[in-house]
Amino acid sequence: MKYLLQQLKVQIPDKIYVKDPESSALGKKIIKHSILLIDTYGFEQFNFKKLGTEIGSNESSIYRYFENKHKLLLYLTSWYWGWLEYQLVFNTHSITNSKDKLKRSIEILTRSIKEDSSFSHINEVLLSQIVINEYSKSYSTKKVDVENKAGYYSIYKRLIVRIKECIELCDDTYPFPMSLASTIIEGALHQHFLREHFSSLTDCSQSITPTRYFLDMLERILNIKFDG
Repeated sequence: MKYLLQQLKVQIPDKIYVKDPESSALGKKIIKHSILLIDTYGFEQFNFKKLGTEIGSNESSIYRYFENKHKLLLYLTSWYWGWLEYQLVFNTHSITNSKDKLKRSIEILTRSIKEDSSFSHINEVLLSQIVINEYSKSYSTKKVDVENKAGYYSIYKRLIVRIKECIELCDDTYPFPMSLASTIIEGALHQHFLREHFSSLTDCSQSITPTRYFLDMLERILNIKFDG
C-alpha cells in the first residue's frame, strides 16, 4: 500500500487552481508552507503576503497558482478528502463482510491522523487540524451554490456517498443512509474540535475516541454488532 500511495496523485477539480501546484517545485512549496502558516496563524490571519515572505518568493508568483486564499483552502481541504478516500479504498477493497467494511471505513474517517511519509511536501497531521478547524469556512460563503455546481466539493461528496453505500449494505431498510453518512463525516470533525477546545461539551476524551462514539451510534441505529 505504501508503494501505491507513493505513486498516486490526488486529483483536485482543476477549476480550483490556476496552475496545478503539483506540477512544480514552487507549487509544492506553496502547499507545504501554506499548511504551516494556516496552522500557525489561522485562516483569517493567513494571507499571500505572509506566504510569499515565508517561501522567499514574490506574492504575485502565488497568484499564478491560486486566485485567492479561499481557492487555496478549497485545494487543501479537497486534497485531504481525496487522500482519505484513497486510504479508505485501499484499506477496504478486499473486505467482503459488510459490517467489517463499514467498521473499517468509520475507523479511517474518524481516527486521529498520523503523518504519511508518502507525501514529503504535505504534513497530513497539520492538514487534518486545518480541516477540523477551518473546513466550514470553505463552504460558508455566498458562492457555495455556484461552487458546488462547478464541482468544487466533488471529492467530499463522493466520500459521503461511499459511506452511504456501506450503510446500505449493512441495512438496506434504514431510511436515512445519506443523512447518516454526512452526519458521521461532519460529526467526526466536530467531535475532534470539541475534544480539543470545548471538552465539557463532549464525552470524547483521551480514552474515549470519536471512532468509539460513532461505532456505538451505528450499532444502535442499524441494530448491528461490530466484531472486536
